[in-house]
Amino acid sequence: GAFQKKGHSARVLSTEEAERLAKDQVLVSEFKQLKLEKEAQKNWDLFYKRNSTNFFKDRHWTTREFQELKACREFADQKLTILEAGCGVGNCLFPLLEEDLNIFAYACDFSPRAVEYVKKNALYSTERCKVFHCDLTKDDLLDNIPADSVDVVTLIFVLSAIHPDKMHLVLKNIYKVLKPGKCVLFRDYGLYDHAMLRFKSGSKLGENFYVRQDGTRSYFFTEEFLSQLFEAEGYEQVVNEYVQRETVNRKEDLRVPRVFLQGKFQKP
Repeated sequence: GAFQKKGHSARVLSTEEAERLAKDQVLVSEFKQLKLEKEAQKNWDLFYKRNSTNFFKDRHWTTREFQELKACREFADQKLTILEAGCGVGNCLFPLLEEDLNIFAYACDFSPRAVEYVKKNALYSTERCKVFHCDLTKDDLLDNIPADSVDVVTLIFVLSAIHPDKMHLVLKNIYKVLKPGKCVLFRDYGLYDHAMLRFKSGSKLGENFYVRQDGTRSYFFTEEFLSQLFEAEGYEQVVNEYVQRETVNRKEDLRVPRVFLQGKFQKP
């Protein structure tokens, strides 16, 4: 079983969880942090080499969670142009293209290997999508997408993999290709998600920022941090809330608290 609730209050930790997090204050050395930043692309490329297209499940929940993918149309069969920023191997992209025939999608990823997997997918068609390699913190999206031409940008489990000091560069880049009045749809890891509580001592890079054993990194968002991040780049906040899910395995008496942050931010 599972239950889900949305709202503006963060998850409350148990005493044991709070004590464990309070104890874990030792940060990874600056030398190693610089190395991780330098090798970020290589580490994601190796991740996709190991897992190919099998790691993430296809995200058939996208249109359910983000009604805007349908609601932003002015008339029923209007052709939408979307950008999936950080498309991985297409787990979100291909279910969307299958479900909605009136979408043209731009899609990009940091990992050249992930981009190749998208291009090899049987559903990939240059008439319906254009995929390209891009480091959103430094490669200009305008090299591949016309200015002010995109109806919806999806930013799903992408920003958390980027150093917090560089996240604003991604939002600045996306702003240029988004049409005025249109939105970025955001979903990512929230503060005190189960994944954050599972990191062992020695994995901490900074506040709410950790490194996994494979060298990929993950940031866990608070509602306040996300608001400030988007508003500083000129976006208006429409929705920004925690999604708390608890998955319960009754047989093993396990409760797994998942916390995500879900938002919608508009370009004025």
